Amino acid sequence: MRFSIGTTTSDQDETEQFGECLLKVCYGLICDNMDGESEICLLEDIVISSSDQVFDELAHFSHPNILDNMSLKDFFKARTILAPTLDIVEEVNNHLMAIIPREKKLYLSLDSICMDEGNMESQLDLCGLELLNNINCSGLPPHKLIFKVGVLVMFLRNIDQSNGLCNGTRLEVRKFGNHVIECEVLTGNNVGHIALIPRMNMVPTNETVPVRFQRRQFPIIVSFAMTINKSQGQTLSHVELYLSKPVFTHG
Repeated sequence: MRFSIGTTTSDQDETEQFGECLLKVCYGLICDNMDGESEICLLEDIVISSSDQVFDELAHFSHPNILDNMSLKDFFKARTILAPTLDIVEEVNNHLMAIIPREKKLYLSLDSICMDEGNMESQLDLCGLELLNNINCSGLPPHKLIFKVGVLVMFLRNIDQSNGLCNGTRLEVRKFGNHVIECEVLTGNNVGHIALIPRMNMVPTNETVPVRFQRRQFPIIVSFAMTINKSQGQTLSHVELYLSKPVFTHG
């Protein structure tokens, strides 16, 4: 129904074929009649002995020959691994970044309680710095950010839409500084634009966070993998799904 809206007569046949393909995917059927190159590979058909081997297989299918191809401009642009939760995404990202034999740079955030009427005195006493550092939620970079030159990252805030610095933009790290990180925009209307990413004060809006606090950190995260929800709105041509546990989502 969605694909039938606003289509011309000349596009109707192609739209109907694509709709039929989506239904085949929905019912678990292999659809290989779109461009002759589609392929579905289930890792459960491969003998897996450890989680590291699983991540190696994911890296092989999603980013083949990553060391040889990462210098290509469009290699990372439309590739990703989708996983259901942030902790799984972090594991996959850390594994793929460890493959890249380059010097790493560590950035730590500065976390502090927001002194407002929403925080009771008892909460302020219970929430120590270690607790704040361990909070990890959607839309907020972690306390520890580790990057390498050439690593793929994703922007998490809307600060300069005219230059492509908005939520969901994917970039490649070029240089490190103490207060800024130089990146090259890979997606959107500003492909190739060089951006200097500063630290920002960010307050999570997630209702599950027990206390209102702010984190001063770079508004980017490593993005070889992303959550399924975060992938909405992205244009991707090579996608691997890593479902380590059952997942059901709407949308």
